[in-house]
Amino acid sequence: MFRFLLLPLLLLAGSAHADVRLLTSIKPLQLIAAAVQDGVGTPDVLLPPGASPHNYALRPSDVRKLREVELFYWIGPDLETFIPRVLQGRSGPAVTVQTLPGLHLRHFGEGEAHGDDGEHDHEHRPGTLDAHLWLLPDNARVIAARMAADLSAADPDNAARYQANLQAFERRLGALDQRLRQRVAGVAGKPYFVFHEGFDYFESAYGLQHSGVFSAATEVQPGARHVAEMREKLQQAGPACVFSEPPWRPKLTETLAEGLPVKMAELDALGATLNADANGYERLLDDLANNLAGCLEGL
Repeated sequence: MFRFLLLPLLLLAGSAHADVRLLTSIKPLQLIAAAVQDGVGTPDVLLPPGASPHNYALRPSDVRKLREVELFYWIGPDLETFIPRVLQGRSGPAVTVQTLPGLHLRHFGEGEAHGDDGEHDHEHRPGTLDAHLWLLPDNARVIAARMAADLSAADPDNAARYQANLQAFERRLGALDQRLRQRVAGVAGKPYFVFHEGFDYFESAYGLQHSGVFSAATEVQPGARHVAEMREKLQQAGPACVFSEPPWRPKLTETLAEGLPVKMAELDALGATLNADANGYERLLDDLANNLAGCLEGL
């Protein structure tokens, strides 16, 4: 008799922990998914730490994983150029995040001139979509809401949990927004330079403006004239910060900064080293604000 009573309880317990396999292309999307799946499941991610979403080479195991999971989320062809060619073999949905209604989208070249050197990578031509859209908390809300709806449909037994997690995440984003504003309020207007125009969403939301973008591809060493032009920009700026992105620091950073009042630091837009848990997305933006403000405050 006890055995027959125990079976429904075991089945119920199993349904409360349904394992919907959710996969994202990049770490920031995984962090958002982790907030929605908290206590129910753990999302997976395609790109390993340090890999570039612009030109990652998928392994056969990556392709199998992408084609087998129930839910897959990627930013879109403006960021992960390696994804479209492998989606044809996928039967389940693949959500292209950049097409979600309600997002605040930017395009390169918007706003005031940045004093850039005009030599960006091909995906950063003026007028093209700036796909680093996860760096705006309002966009994270939209993404999380879509994930919660998809998970609820795939796993209705846990729908209430997904919706509760979504509401908790949205409340934390409100607190995060206030925290970020306070953290960077004192450094607006201080000069800083980046090697990658990937922070405009964050900057426009919090009153920041980079002074220039130093174009320095990983596989091509800039010529002497180009290095001299970049160094001249730093000389004109006076005390300034120059931010690279881990794990890559251009070799010419020391050449650029030699003898100048320049501080070198890092900004990680992908959160490569963060754990994918309920608070991972907030840590991503907190780290961004702290690293940026921490360097600028020391000028």
